[in-house]
Amino acid sequence: MNIKMSEYLEKLKGKRIAVIGIGISNTPLIRFLLMNGCAVTACDRKPRSHFGGLAVGFEELGAELRLGEDYLDGLDHDIIFRTPGMRPDVPQLLEAASRGAEITSEMEAFFEVCPCNMVAVTGSDGKTTTTTIISELLKASGRRVYLGGNIGAPLFSLANSMEKDDWAVLELSSFQLMTMKKSPHIAVVTNLSPNHLDYHRSMEEYIEAKENIFLHQHGDDLLVLNACNEITGSFKSKAPGRVSMFSIKGALKEGVFFDGSAVYRAEGGRTREIIKAEDIRLPGLHNIENFMAAFAAVGDIVGDDICRKVAMEFAGVEHRIEFVRTLRGVSYYNDSIASSPSRTIAGLRSFKKKVILIAGGYDKNISYDVLGPEIVRHVKTLVLTGKTAAKIRAATEKAPEYREGSPAILEFDDFEEAVRAAASVAKEGDIVILSPASASFDRFKNFEERGETFKKIVNELE
Repeated sequence: MNIKMSEYLEKLKGKRIAVIGIGISNTPLIRFLLMNGCAVTACDRKPRSHFGGLAVGFEELGAELRLGEDYLDGLDHDIIFRTPGMRPDVPQLLEAASRGAEITSEMEAFFEVCPCNMVAVTGSDGKTTTTTIISELLKASGRRVYLGGNIGAPLFSLANSMEKDDWAVLELSSFQLMTMKKSPHIAVVTNLSPNHLDYHRSMEEYIEAKENIFLHQHGDDLLVLNACNEITGSFKSKAPGRVSMFSIKGALKEGVFFDGSAVYRAEGGRTREIIKAEDIRLPGLHNIENFMAAFAAVGDIVGDDICRKVAMEFAGVEHRIEFVRTLRGVSYYNDSIASSPSRTIAGLRSFKKKVILIAGGYDKNISYDVLGPEIVRHVKTLVLTGKTAAKIRAATEKAPEYREGSPAILEFDDFEEAVRAAASVAKEGDIVILSPASASFDRFKNFEERGETFKKIVNELE
């Protein structure tokens, strides 16, 4: 057991621990704590019937379970791990904190016990792809990599397997960052635009949460920022350590930039080409940005030759403009991870022809005004479904270039019906893409489930 983990577990001895939320990240956390002799109460709004054998297994390990609507009653514990989806200022947590309870999370605990190098990526768009590219770059250079956060595996319980020279590569959301008091050795902010305003009380709060990825860095740590995004550009003056910028809009004196044909690195008064755009396997300017962010983060560690090799071979992340199949000359793409207008815009711009777009889902209380003109320019048929259908339709119809019937707009209550309708209007040579511009929670557990459902429907088409 690594020294940091030993010290952390020692701190937990004799403490009463509550873990709120029995989900993907907290389930291994609960099991690990129980197996190391901790007194754990596992709390979740869902009823016992939802958990089946998992509940029995936890009880056999010594856990107390608090399940159902009253799961937050009586939080008199010493340490409380909140699920990232729960705001830290819910009354029950505030009351517990006022009594002296420590409020933390699985990710915050991982930062306490991680013994190795750490890279973390956040932003409104591009997080998953950038994080994955960084992990691929490091793996290609022979490093052992642990991928976690919003993707990969929950890492707290794996910390004992990590060694000093390993790398933990994390995708972090604003939910996770909101209460973070530590920052990674290398932090990347891809961009920032309005998002998750159903959770955050204001855009200012959202930005402040994102800033925690670098505010606790030290002088030798590195912050990578998008020079072309007004908000992220402003972070440079707040950085405690070194800063590296990347730009899609032309040359930088220092940093990684794209000149319209190739990606370059400028440092120490010299500029060198890393890779030509045409050699990057993933299509779209947004993916060039993702690669530039990754190069700026670890390019000096892995070298230009590995950067080129990975960029030429990396086929992309599941659910991000993922090719599904071609049927009767129609190509289908799954872009379920696109849960905001800016992500969908990036997806639409990746294709050289107008597409059939399936969009709509859970409403995060964000504006769709920027999406409307892009739909008019890049979409031949718009198929809408979900809670945000009306908002996306309105944004499209009020776009200056919109003309009735261009694009054609179809609307369906049922998701499968929407997918099949898109297929029915498609002709040979067409592209059908699911890129919802909305979260999945109106119908699905997460964007992965939405994407898998889409792929299943498409693969069943005859």
